[in-house]
Amino acid sequence: MSQGMSNACPSQKRTLSCLLAGRVGKRARQENAQELQHAAVQLLNQHLNLSDLFLEVGSPSICKETSGQIEASSDGSMPAIGSSFLVSVLRRRAEELGVPVAALSVQMMLERLWDLSSCTTGGREHVLLNSIQRAQLSVLCQSTRELLSVGAFCSKLFWQEYWSDQKQPMLEVVHHLHSHNILTLDYMLESRSGVRPWLVSELKALCDWTAEDQEGRGVSQQVLSTVRTVLVQAGFEDPQGTAATTSRKLAQVCCSVLDDMLSWVLDTLDSKQTLQSGETGAAQWVQMFDASLCGVSVSPDALRRFFTHSLTHALTYRARLKVSDAIAMQREWCFAKACTLLTTLFCKLTVVFEVEQLLCHLQQVLETHEVNWQHVLSCVSTLLVYNPTTQPSLKELLSRLLVSAFQVYDLENIITAFLLARQGALEGPGVFPSYSEWFKMSFGGANSYHGKSKKSLVFLLKFLSDLVPFDPPQYLKVHLLHPPYVAVKHRALLQEYVTLAKTRLADLKVSVEEMGLYEDVSGGAPVQPQCQVRQDVEKAVSLFESTGRIPATVMEASIFRRPYFLTRFLPALLAARVLPVKPDARMNFIDSLRKADKIPAAQFSSYMECCQIERRRRQDGPGASVLNEEHHPLEVLQGQLQELRALTTEASDGEVSAQLARVSHTLSSLIPERDDGRVGSTVIQLHVDDITSPELHTKVVNMILRSFCQNLLDASRICPPNKQSPWASLFVNFLLGHTQLLSALLHRLWDLLRNQGPSLSAAHVLGLAAFVVHLNASQVQCPMVQLCPALLSGPLSVPEALAYALPCTTHTSMLFCARFCVAALSYGLCRSESDCDQQYNPCSFYKKLLYLIPRLVAAARRRPIDASGEGEAVEPDTQSEQDGWLWTGVTDSDISWRKSAMALWTHGPFRHLAKRPEYQLSFSEWLAAELRVQRSEDALSDPDRQEYQQWACQHLYLPAPEDQGGCGGDVRTACSHILNAIMDQDSCQIQGSSDLRPSQAGTCLPDILNRLQEMVYELMLSGRCQGTKDEKGHFLLDMIAHRCSLTSDLPSISSELSLQQTLHTCNRVLLTLPAALLVMMKVDGGKASLDCGALMEHINHYQRKFCSPVGMLSYQLTAHCLTAVLQGAVGCACPSGEVNQAMTSIRLSCPLLLVSAGRWWGRLSSVLGCLWDRLTGGQPLPSQLQVLAECHLWAGRVQNEVSGLVPGGSALLQAACLQRVWEGCGRGQVTRTSLDMLGPHSEQHTQLLVFLLFFSVSELLSAFFSPQGLQGLQRSRELCVDILTVLEDSAAWLLLFTSPSSEQGLYRSVSLVTSDEHSRLMPLAFYSIIPHLNSEVMERTVKASGFLRTAVLCYCSLMKLFMDGQAPCAVTADQMDPSQILIRAQKVLLNAISLTPPTSVSQCQLHQLQSLCVDLDPDVAAALLSHLSDSCLSPELEFL
Repeated sequence: MSQGMSNACPSQKRTLSCLLAGRVGKRARQENAQELQHAAVQLLNQHLNLSDLFLEVGSPSICKETSGQIEASSDGSMPAIGSSFLVSVLRRRAEELGVPVAALSVQMMLERLWDLSSCTTGGREHVLLNSIQRAQLSVLCQSTRELLSVGAFCSKLFWQEYWSDQKQPMLEVVHHLHSHNILTLDYMLESRSGVRPWLVSELKALCDWTAEDQEGRGVSQQVLSTVRTVLVQAGFEDPQGTAATTSRKLAQVCCSVLDDMLSWVLDTLDSKQTLQSGETGAAQWVQMFDASLCGVSVSPDALRRFFTHSLTHALTYRARLKVSDAIAMQREWCFAKACTLLTTLFCKLTVVFEVEQLLCHLQQVLETHEVNWQHVLSCVSTLLVYNPTTQPSLKELLSRLLVSAFQVYDLENIITAFLLARQGALEGPGVFPSYSEWFKMSFGGANSYHGKSKKSLVFLLKFLSDLVPFDPPQYLKVHLLHPPYVAVKHRALLQEYVTLAKTRLADLKVSVEEMGLYEDVSGGAPVQPQCQVRQDVEKAVSLFESTGRIPATVMEASIFRRPYFLTRFLPALLAARVLPVKPDARMNFIDSLRKADKIPAAQFSSYMECCQIERRRRQDGPGASVLNEEHHPLEVLQGQLQELRALTTEASDGEVSAQLARVSHTLSSLIPERDDGRVGSTVIQLHVDDITSPELHTKVVNMILRSFCQNLLDASRICPPNKQSPWASLFVNFLLGHTQLLSALLHRLWDLLRNQGPSLSAAHVLGLAAFVVHLNASQVQCPMVQLCPALLSGPLSVPEALAYALPCTTHTSMLFCARFCVAALSYGLCRSESDCDQQYNPCSFYKKLLYLIPRLVAAARRRPIDASGEGEAVEPDTQSEQDGWLWTGVTDSDISWRKSAMALWTHGPFRHLAKRPEYQLSFSEWLAAELRVQRSEDALSDPDRQEYQQWACQHLYLPAPEDQGGCGGDVRTACSHILNAIMDQDSCQIQGSSDLRPSQAGTCLPDILNRLQEMVYELMLSGRCQGTKDEKGHFLLDMIAHRCSLTSDLPSISSELSLQQTLHTCNRVLLTLPAALLVMMKVDGGKASLDCGALMEHINHYQRKFCSPVGMLSYQLTAHCLTAVLQGAVGCACPSGEVNQAMTSIRLSCPLLLVSAGRWWGRLSSVLGCLWDRLTGGQPLPSQLQVLAECHLWAGRVQNEVSGLVPGGSALLQAACLQRVWEGCGRGQVTRTSLDMLGPHSEQHTQLLVFLLFFSVSELLSAFFSPQGLQGLQRSRELCVDILTVLEDSAAWLLLFTSPSSEQGLYRSVSLVTSDEHSRLMPLAFYSIIPHLNSEVMERTVKASGFLRTAVLCYCSLMKLFMDGQAPCAVTADQMDPSQILIRAQKVLLNAISLTPPTSVSQCQLHQLQSLCVDLDPDVAAALLSHLSDSCLSPELEFL
């Protein structure tokens, strides 16, 4: 201890606490006590530093921090100096100096303040104190507060002296003074006029300062928040009482500070500095406008007044921009172009108000103040973007402004309305209507605001005329295209404005005639005239096609915009082309315009002649389009595909191939191949979550797919697929030479099938299906496809990959999938040359029909398709009749898809495909598909689905041979398939694309579980649920064991997680099945008995590993297992005896189930008691279950400190029950009292304590892995220490920390209760507990037999854990890093070695322990050799 005290106080400068602490053990002689006391007082007075004494009042920790001292007392605390002592010293010194105590206190306080902040204020490099200075300042303020409470300190005098000093105070110091209620910031601002500018500068400096650590950032935010709260509270709270005048003066000062800070922020924006959110000083202050930071310190009314004031200040700050500037620059102030910091500011300023309140306030500000239009319009944009309810409110405001403007002819209101409407239009039509739409709605009708009188019209036109010199051209265009309503007699007034606006546009070199009919002139980049006129034509044709009438805009343009109509619109509409045989929408539109005399006769005749020339040019040579270099490649490709369409039905195969070669050449120029591209060897990556392609690729792909579909329809009108030329195969084969194009094609096909399938027409479905069939027929040349993210491990063929784009999960998706697959198989069978030709019949689509047709068409179940290929088939007489009949069912629009599906289902070649294994849909595949169906969107109702599933399970797959995908009549095989399918479904939940994996909610899992229950019930009736005479084991638990063994083949974290997921799924299934399945019945000599061996083995091998919490099964599983025991025992001659015997076996061989039963007995007792009454007719509960109840009651009595006899159960069960009741109450004195009440020291008492220690250690280890485990870690460690204190004279507890072996004896059962991971981490628990034992208990514990051996073995195991990387990491910052445990473990072990008598360890054991440590830790090995050898202890090592 003397050595420790010598280190406690360094020689440089020792404080009073250290001086006193170093002399605790010395006693003065009685006879010289008074003299010594007098001398000591004189000595202290001579050397006393009053300013340092301030830091020693009530805070020993600061003494330790500033002086570098270590703990000087055994309990880790140092005696604090009371404030009374400080006051007495100050009074004595004040009397000596003849000054008031308060003045002396102020002087001492000032000295300490300047000392603390001297290194910081010098040069003002930092605006905050460091952590040591901050801690010292806190103690100084605490001491000052205590002096203030006894009248020994004058705050006003202190502030007077503090402010009068040449050095200005730091804002953080002022914050501490305010927080400790020594000096309030209100008083500081009110007392000195210079405080206000000082505070503003300090706030700016603090905002601009960048903290280097988290503590600094937190203090900065706290200081800013506190100052902001004080300013808001003093500036905006409603003053009451006699101090109202003073409060108003202070409020003005506070408001001015807040205004200066907000002005600083706005000036920063005007200076166009580079602003990044959260990294500039202005951004720091903007964050202070968060309404939640004030908390309850500021009333809601004051907060609203503050935000109203700040918003007004922001809107009116530097109102130097004129209205003309706002009109010209408004486009640059939209939300997308505005400064992020400005929009953030407005978001925070407006969050506490309703939209109506904000707009009313905005209107009030606009009416009463000169405003900054940039800020006003940016605020409006922010409101529109962030608050969707702003649009209707802004429309109402605009309406009010216009009504008011035209009532009194107020120019201000109409200017405001126009600016706000234009600002809203800049944010796009999704946020606010376009300016043209608003202008038409406001001024386009006779009932508009200006339509009541000529004076109103003149007022509007005068206003618009005044805007002309400043208006951007897009707004002038709107006024010309959609002029305000003017009565016929006042047309001259409007004409004046039109002339003025056109002149202005001419000056700007903007032609009104170039404006499109449907051009959006409200915002955005201008569109080129050529592009705009094409858009006008397409829009007009589209409107004509939908309405059947010429659009009104086109009719108006033919009258009022005749130059544009004749020179732009009609030439684009009448572009030369090959006219279709059947008039399309464009031809009908042209014909309607001609009949309405809108197309000049000469121009129409010229158009018809050009079309004839274009047709003859196409007929002159199919390659002519290639030679025309003036056309864009896309136009060339379009022309070549049109020529190919004509060749598919008329030309020879050679001409088709020649034209396809030209198409291929054009494709090569459009989409060049990569240098390493090789046909047939490339694996295409199909990104199912991102199907976007370049725009050019998308256009080309759409043209190709459209051309294929059109060609197929044209060819099919003439003859069925088997009579057509091989144009389709040639078409697809030419595409296979373009890998980049093929990739884009597959992405487009995926998008069409996956996302747009139900909206596709019958022609599209047929064409795409035939296209995929030809891709399947060209598999040799076609690249493989890898889905990304990978749903399967390897690449797939194109049809197999696209099959994943056809889900069968909802009614809609099932119908489309059935339509598509029926079309594909019908086309493929018609195209096939033989009945079983696989080339044109994708097996993935065939399997989908085997699943979907019986499910959606009940009539198909009466004609099932088996693997023999036989069955009821309706076949015409000849093959040609078959093909024609099948193809007619697909192409005839009058025939529904159900009839087409049934026609295909009964088609002989279709049924014969089932003979091949690859075309057979197995029971496992059927289950996987059924489990993906979403019940809420299923095509079948619940009764229909039950009927269908029973048919599929009982009538289709159960009797089918196993080599054909069935179950071979074995119900157990069917159960195995169902169980595997359920677990496969859950494994798919955690892997693969989110677009492909099955949904976790609403699947048909409950229905499939019902089918499993039906089969299990059949097994129970047949007696085969427990195996036949030639079989051993439990079929259900054996299936689970087999599945778990497949999951845990590779030792890794992923395999452990998969095993945990598998076991969790198995438990869900087990809980749905009858509990009696879990136990077996043995019949020996005609006597039946229970056999729980398989259940106990399952729990020990699998359930034990993943209990949560560790060492306790879930309540549902525990209840299910015990229910199985009770139900199984009823079938025996003596049910109670069988239950007792089973529970005895469980106690010996499966202690985890016994421990779980003890812990859950509070909930299990009523359930099992009621079950036993029902099963036995009211017989008493078996004795072993009564023992559980007695242990549970005894544990409750111990918790309530009620003495009683210890029940007769095992010590493990008693400990489990006691641990369970302790979990419901806090640790501490209750636990220690309970430990003392456990009874006299005996072998049973020791066993109980050891098992209690084991459960506490398990909680301790679990806390290492819990994010909220810090409190549990401390609680569990305290309980372990308490138990070890009681067990200090026993060595039995050491057996818990040895590896599971016969050495553990009675405590070997703990290895069957905890998980393997916890067993491996027991050394970590050992060295987490031992260091917390006090010295006396530690000395006695070390002397226990085997302690040193256990400590060394645990240390070596702990070292190996860290070297293998298996030690847990700290989950939270508050938890101790486990690596620190290793350092502390070495110290504890070295200390234990020094305390161990040499005679307690034999030389043989010593050498064994040394050999274990010599490679892991040579220091420990050396200590073992030095301290425990035959020689005496070395005095040099005594400190160990």
